Amino acid sequence: MTIREIQQVLEHYAPLEFQEDYDNAGLIIGNPDAEISNVLIALDITDEVLDEALQNDCNLVISHHPLIFKGLKRLVEADPIQRLTVKAIQNHIAVYAMHTNLDNSVNGLNAWFCDLLGIKNCRILSPGKGLLSKLVTFCPVDHTDRIRQALFEVGAGHIGNYDCCSYNLTGQGTFRASENANPFVGEKNVIHFETESRIEVIFPRFLEHRVLAALLKNHPYEEVAYDIYPLSNTAGFAGSGMVGEQDPAMTEVQFLEKVKNQMGLPCLRHSELSGKKISRIAVCTGSGAFLIPEAIKSGANAFLTADLKYHEFFDANAQLLLADIGHYESERFAKDLIYGILIEKFPNFAFLISKINTNPVHYY
Repeated sequence: MTIREIQQVLEHYAPLEFQEDYDNAGLIIGNPDAEISNVLIALDITDEVLDEALQNDCNLVISHHPLIFKGLKRLVEADPIQRLTVKAIQNHIAVYAMHTNLDNSVNGLNAWFCDLLGIKNCRILSPGKGLLSKLVTFCPVDHTDRIRQALFEVGAGHIGNYDCCSYNLTGQGTFRASENANPFVGEKNVIHFETESRIEVIFPRFLEHRVLAALLKNHPYEEVAYDIYPLSNTAGFAGSGMVGEQDPAMTEVQFLEKVKNQMGLPCLRHSELSGKKISRIAVCTGSGAFLIPEAIKSGANAFLTADLKYHEFFDANAQLLLADIGHYESERFAKDLIYGILIEKFPNFAFLISKINTNPVHYY
């Protein structure tokens, strides 16, 4: 198997277009066409994780956190990132990261977290923008059904819980074929009037190449007329955090006990108790303080995340319960999620989950 085959599965599940601007998800070290023997799945890349990969003959490590976040200007082993990068290269270990694209997917790490805690009817807390485009094309009326269906089959036309969504108009198009053309209808050097359908469909921007390929394959014209418009609509299939319901409602203390037990936490930090019942819960694995306003706006009674600073606990303002469960603690299930994605597609391949605890935070 090649790295590219692994990439295609992972990036179909959580496209790289879902990652935040600051992130560096995807293949970080290695040749996508290289053959791989075994794969190790980890949360972080450390010396111990690379040693574990070598011991198990794994020449690809898939981590949640990218080894390289920022550009490297030199590789002189002056810091841990440079040293680990050199070590991976010297030992022919490819490195791939599945980070905020996995966080932001509707079926990603936040969804896994909600399922673990029994949170139902989940939706994206802060839906992403700039992830949608609209295709407008024109075709002969008797080819409308074929082209529209081809676009639906590659993922165009999904709006919320509906699919096969399109808008269609009939009008008249004109064109004149030159001497070098091979017109489907009309004559060379003569203006032709053709009754045509205008088809409009929305599609996720990361599917643009598939949508265009389907259009060009099924359209009869030698020169296909189409427009692609970027949309500022929010996308329900990707974004930051999730929010959902818990039934029955719990007291704040009962809820905190449930989180500790389900997550196996020795302790957690939380804002002042207000006496409110907990029925709607917002979550964001990793650092999610930026979503506190969205959690309040959603009507959540509690917001679970990590890396909250002292002053950010004041932002709860008695409107909801803020709970910091720890960065590692909230994301350690990424290994199981990635393993599940891959083993479902390649059940006979050797995927190993790292046994190394890479949490740099310790409790006394």
